[in-house]
Amino acid sequence: MTEDDEAHLRQAIGLAAEARAAGNHPFGALLVDADGHRMAVARNTVVVDHDPTGHAETNLVRLAARLAAEQGIDLSRTVLYTSTEPCAMCAGAIYWAGVGRVVYALAEVDLLVMTGGDHPDNPTLALPCREVFARGSRPVVVDGPALEVEARVVHQGFWT
Repeated sequence: MTEDDEAHLRQAIGLAAEARAAGNHPFGALLVDADGHRMAVARNTVVVDHDPTGHAETNLVRLAARLAAEQGIDLSRTVLYTSTEPCAMCAGAIYWAGVGRVVYALAEVDLLVMTGGDHPDNPTLALPCREVFARGSRPVVVDGPALEVEARVVHQGFWT
């Protein structure tokens, strides 16, 4: 984990705070190219858009796929930073988009503890993203958890 990784993770956590302030669940993500330049950002939009697939990562993957098609970007050379470990749905989307690396802050198992394990707004599939990616035919590098204390702050008081 580099200083740049931590800086990008802090940006993802900031996006999660923005999502929460906008009335959504507190999740944020950003995509960085091979040179470390930010390509796109996304926030969770589940509540406001009434879309259960509006997770930050899936919203970001939709943007990334468009950018890749329009600009000829090789997504295998990109890094997706996210405030919380991608759920199974998001991990699948990340895999299908071809993103090469994922870096996350808060582990999904820790989120599960914070939500009480059976929160109706977060019926977590206890399936780490590493396990989802491991079932694929091409590698996705995963780093995390990192900055867990900072990542927890945006969730405090939200799920109660």
